[in-house]
Amino acid sequence: MSTQKTAIVTGAARGIGAAVAKRLADDGLAVAVLDLDADACADTVKAITDKGGKAIAVGANVADEASVNAAVEKVAAELGAPTVVVNNAGITRDNLLFKMTVDDWDAVMAVHLRGAFNVTKAAQKYMVDAGWGRVVNLSSTSALGNRGQVNYSAAKAGMQGFTKTLAIELGKFGVTANAIAPGFIETEMTAATAERVGVPFEDFKKAAASQIPVNRVGVPEDIAHTASFFISRVRASSPVRSSTSPAARRTDDLQTSSRLPDFDRSLGVGMRSTGGVTSPPERCGTIVSAVFPHGVIGNTSDFGSGIPGSSPGGGALAKCVRR
Repeated sequence: MSTQKTAIVTGAARGIGAAVAKRLADDGLAVAVLDLDADACADTVKAITDKGGKAIAVGANVADEASVNAAVEKVAAELGAPTVVVNNAGITRDNLLFKMTVDDWDAVMAVHLRGAFNVTKAAQKYMVDAGWGRVVNLSSTSALGNRGQVNYSAAKAGMQGFTKTLAIELGKFGVTANAIAPGFIETEMTAATAERVGVPFEDFKKAAASQIPVNRVGVPEDIAHTASFFISRVRASSPVRSSTSPAARRTDDLQTSSRLPDFDRSLGVGMRSTGGVTSPPERCGTIVSAVFPHGVIGNTSDFGSGIPGSSPGGGALAKCVRR
């Protein structure tokens, strides 16, 4: 019987989603490359299968419950029970508040929030049955507010509350939930934003990079590395430790932190907990803070069933810093 894990990555035809899908395949997972149009996923699937990985293209509208349920059933039948979900699908409909239409608001909320809800709800039963699961949600630094993005900012802030609640409810079943909040990432979406505001993309990137200490914008692979870390199974046989002392936990976890995947350690990778106990993400109830190579950190949250140092709900939101 195969022990290969199966992941669903939404919005995986291009950009961050495609990078995450390819990275998870490199990590040994079978990957369902899900997007609105299955044909658009062909390049991502080919990139995976050409390297010997296992992947299928799945077309689904994440905002539609029936479409999602059918897609998840297809994945379970063709690849195996999906115990990893990366909710990356997203759209923008930017405008100032007084110009924004209700349709613009609803469209963004439907894809980001209802989409994440639909996919996670459909997949969680497989995670609970397996006693193990990983949910990674894509938030954004815009969750803290960004001019012209009241809909997008609200949706991305909602993803953080959604993440924490998932962890509170599912942590006892061995399921962790984390949110990654990227800053400026070089994708087709940010290129479209530059075009919309009438600025050449190279100039747009230079302006963003000037506000980042390492003087470069992010690339999708930066986020893929972070997702890989949150999904990894380092010593997953003991997801929550409650019998060892805080001092023992600190020593043990600092050793584990040296195995963070593919970060530029010269630029810093930090792990911290408000309770003074550091821990990798498979140990629920603590906070993990990772400094992305491009220097921008958003709100990277790790939640689960409680251990000393965690909040009563099993976790707290990490307000990460620029380095």
